[in-house]
Amino acid sequence: MRSHASVLHLDLDAFFASVEQRDKPSLRGKPVVVGGIGGRGVVATASYEARRYGVRSAMSTREARARCPHAAFLYPRFEAYRAVSDIVMGLLREVSPLVEPLSLDEAFVDLAQADLPDLDVETVTTLAHHLRATVKQATGGLTASVGLGTSKFIAKVASDLEKPDGLVVVPPGSELALLRPMSVQIIPGVGPATAERLRRAGIHTVTDLEQVSLDELVRLVGKAHGQGLYALARAQDDRPVVAERETKSVSVEGTYDTDLTDRTLMEHLLTRQAGEVAARLRKSGLSGRTVTIKVRLFDFTTLNRSATLPAPTDQAATIARLARGLLADLDTSAGVRLLGVGVSGLADWIQDDLFGEAGQPEDIPEEVPEQPARSPHTWSPGMDVVHAELGRGWVWGAGRGVVTVRFETAETPAGPVRSYAADDPALSPCPPIAAPMPGS
Repeated sequence: MRSHASVLHLDLDAFFASVEQRDKPSLRGKPVVVGGIGGRGVVATASYEARRYGVRSAMSTREARARCPHAAFLYPRFEAYRAVSDIVMGLLREVSPLVEPLSLDEAFVDLAQADLPDLDVETVTTLAHHLRATVKQATGGLTASVGLGTSKFIAKVASDLEKPDGLVVVPPGSELALLRPMSVQIIPGVGPATAERLRRAGIHTVTDLEQVSLDELVRLVGKAHGQGLYALARAQDDRPVVAERETKSVSVEGTYDTDLTDRTLMEHLLTRQAGEVAARLRKSGLSGRTVTIKVRLFDFTTLNRSATLPAPTDQAATIARLARGLLADLDTSAGVRLLGVGVSGLADWIQDDLFGEAGQPEDIPEEVPEQPARSPHTWSPGMDVVHAELGRGWVWGAGRGVVTVRFETAETPAGPVRSYAADDPALSPCPPIAAPMPGS
């Protein structure tokens, strides 16, 4: 265990939804839900205004609409999110060369590798305040919650304590005092099923868990899970911050507020991600031979599994089928907090009809997997558009041959709403405006 609070965890608050609220002034302060918006869609992120109604990530869109029918339901704009993520990760690497991204919106930073005069609580707290202010300025107003501690576990717990826009530093030696009064569900991997199993054994808090022997925990929840809970209940976590090398691949991943345990839901999410990867491959004129899934478990253990095709492909159905097959070989019963699909071994050609397949994955609705097609006849809520006379805006809604647009950007006040024929030649899709740079 470290003797200083030198592990920093940064988590951008309600990331996808916050980017949408930044870029769409009329949605600021209002409930926003980002994800697949159809009946079989899945929520990727909900704004804090929507969370007050019980909407959360990995919830079905159908349930989210029932809980918060007045929310704005938008498709993800991954291009915009990646641009913001790149800025934030760049700022973190200016602080320390050792940065471990967990997803687009969160990362661990090893401050022991930073150029600091000391690692005492005052110094790291001052650095964290400055970092949060810099992130907010560089991203056009997005907030980040930061936790600092002597381990990854403690830093992650700390960053969750005062969301949104919070900063919590856990001084060395105070870890157990922080954890003991908390519910056992503060520990990664203790989802509803495990919590109920522990409750039946009379274990409600971390203090209760700390009193249980290793043998008893293994009996209750299994060997791997039990050993993990035994260590974390005692604030024992010596995992290093490991920088991930950039690979030549196309990938999509998502982190979820609640650990996933439903295998069918995981397969659904992987299939949706495979569709997004395939769309990006085709847009870039690329294909790939190796399909990889990335699974981060409840205890932050990251597993990667790959399969290689005899020839490159850009087909969503093929990528999805391989991804689901790779997931089948993993034990995810204790909970999964991140899922991702990637394709590497890239080429600029494909072998047509490699498996006699084409089109979208067979078990996913059209509205879920891909970014909206760049066609004047296909419009999706949230997508960026430009009008020949009124300029830039975004799709408010579409259907029955009509598309409704609100004309506004991050730099303007809330704008007017206008409706057009779906095939109006004056209206066309456009890429997001580049995220603001530091000092802008």
